[in-house]
Amino acid sequence: MPLSHMGQTLDDQGPMESQCSEEGSHPGIFTAELGDQPQLISPSGCWYCLRRGCVVLGALGLLAGASVGSWFLVLYLWPAAFPPISGTLQEEEMTLNCSGASSEEGLLPSLPKAVSFRINREDFLLEVKVRSWPDWLLVCHEGWNPALGARICRSLGHLRLTQHKAVNLSDIKIISSQKFAQLSARLGGLLEEVWQPRDNCISGRIVSLKCSECGERPVASRIVGGQAVAPGRWPWQASVALGSRHTCGGSVLAPHWVVTAAHCMYSFRLSRLSSWRVHTGLVSHSAVQPHQGAMVEKIIPHPFYSAQNHDYDVALLRLRTPLNFSDTVGAVCLPAEEQHLPRGLQCWVSGWGHTDPSHTHSSDMLQDTVVPLLSTQLCNSSCMYSGGLTHRMLCAGYLDGRADACQGDSGGPLVCPDEGTWHLVGVVSWGRGCAEPNHPGVYAKVAEFLDWIHDTVQPHVSWALWQVH
Repeated sequence: MPLSHMGQTLDDQGPMESQCSEEGSHPGIFTAELGDQPQLISPSGCWYCLRRGCVVLGALGLLAGASVGSWFLVLYLWPAAFPPISGTLQEEEMTLNCSGASSEEGLLPSLPKAVSFRINREDFLLEVKVRSWPDWLLVCHEGWNPALGARICRSLGHLRLTQHKAVNLSDIKIISSQKFAQLSARLGGLLEEVWQPRDNCISGRIVSLKCSECGERPVASRIVGGQAVAPGRWPWQASVALGSRHTCGGSVLAPHWVVTAAHCMYSFRLSRLSSWRVHTGLVSHSAVQPHQGAMVEKIIPHPFYSAQNHDYDVALLRLRTPLNFSDTVGAVCLPAEEQHLPRGLQCWVSGWGHTDPSHTHSSDMLQDTVVPLLSTQLCNSSCMYSGGLTHRMLCAGYLDGRADACQGDSGGPLVCPDEGTWHLVGVVSWGRGCAEPNHPGVYAKVAEFLDWIHDTVQPHVSWALWQVH
């Protein structure tokens, strides 16, 4: 379904008249009236500015004027006459002939992490892998620190540590070739140097670790080009409603917390707090009864949010009463620290937004579609968003516009799988139109907001707790 490109306002107001910059050199972002959302300046508007310049040049000589005018005409008509060719992501990027585009970004293999962790899902045993060792090692309990457990949970994308304990090696079955790692008593943290390989643990005990549950889909089961969703397919999907009206999407992080887009709340910032509701476990909006949903206790937009260009476009909603997790309601994981997100990675976006680019039909049923991640360098090139993306944004979609987020999907999740666990990589933020060729969706990059999210959700946990000395 075009799931939400915020090319129009949440109030369904029509597009504002585009204006060129003083130089008229490339599309950009301009500020709309208060409460409206910014739109990208159209290339046709900037062409008008350039054409006026050509008239001035024409006064210098008919021949020179005709030559310059012809050159600009060909430059302007070229993208329309030769649309992107369907094919692989790499082929699509290679067909683009615009300044700033590169097909090489993201192609280099990522270096392995110095230290990686994982938790066995059956018995919750903690394992560590250091770059210089080939195997995963069980962690000896000697030198263990619970603050380190909290830090490891966070590094894996979980909000908090829920349980840690020592397990006797005599109580579990392990293969005879299993190796172990011991944390140095002198040092602490996640650095490579603090872990020492061992053939066995002196204490005969290893570490078992449980983190807050997230990223699991109990049920395996439109957005433009999307499909209807079965109950429980995306248990973290939330609908943020003002009164009885669905306004934006959201993602469940914890029983009391939902993350959405800051521009959703900014547009209705004068509304009473008691008017907001968050619905979870939904597939169809028609099933919602009046006064249902969780009441919002507090709205916390990112303090650096910019209404001019949607930078830092995230907000946290604190719910008055906790959500009851079930097969259809659950939390999504945050991005794992240093999680590698290669260009072309297949991720999913979901929501109840408009299902056609003309904005004439919203979906009663939750829709989803798969979209590949695109390089920021490509999306910032002259034939896309001309530098409109900041470091707090990422880009996903198709160059031919086959599937996308659209109005009404804003604030919803862009999730990517990592070894069976789903992580919230992006929050639907903005874009030009819906499913327009060469204008894929732009998302708030959640990895850039991890410190702010943790500090807001768990204010009683100081940063010092994460630092193990």
